[in-house]
Amino acid sequence: MWTEGESEGLQTLGIVVVVCSSLKLLHYLGLIDLSDDKIEDELEMTTVCHRPEGLEQLEAQTNFTKRELQVLYRGFKNECPSGVVNEETFKQIYAQFFPHGDASMYAHYLFNAFDTAQNGSVKFEDFVMALSILLRGTVHEKLRWTFNLYDINKDGYINKEEMMDIVKAIYDMMGKYTYPVLKEDAPRQHVEVFFQKMDKNKDGVVTLDEFIESCQEVRTKL
Repeated sequence: MWTEGESEGLQTLGIVVVVCSSLKLLHYLGLIDLSDDKIEDELEMTTVCHRPEGLEQLEAQTNFTKRELQVLYRGFKNECPSGVVNEETFKQIYAQFFPHGDASMYAHYLFNAFDTAQNGSVKFEDFVMALSILLRGTVHEKLRWTFNLYDINKDGYINKEEMMDIVKAIYDMMGKYTYPVLKEDAPRQHVEVFFQKMDKNKDGVVTLDEFIESCQEVRTKL
């Protein structure tokens, strides 16, 4: 039986993984230094070239200064000369940072969340807009972004099948370091706990309002 701390911890696990993984991605792109080791870029980039919108426009749309955007773009362009990243490249990036697990499905869901145009590629604008929310957005903005990540079919609701897919993807990504050690039915138990807390009107799906309300309730208890 899961303790209250373990069950509530699952509700924020996805957000933590998103933020931490985004920082790892920044490190990979050469934008921040998390270690003394240089990661060699052996990934093949798409050949389609793309130039971002004016930095003034991005400055107005994000929480980054023009100088910060210049630094971000320089690093992004150095590692992604084409100006875009496709899903396979995205998955290969994630695989390097989770060597003890399988990050492919979580990377797929995360890529779709970054790929707001749903055209199979992430541009610099997509990347920096999401990063602005994850690193400097309000709690409400971060929760809305995370809800969109969990809402796999983008119908405005999170159902149990979608949440099961996300939970399994997180556990697969964490691999042998998943805590607590999983029993076979652990993902389903966690999904049930999630819905007990989030599905306020017990209609079998979680809406954005229910998700935000429940997460803020947990946050106030911490």
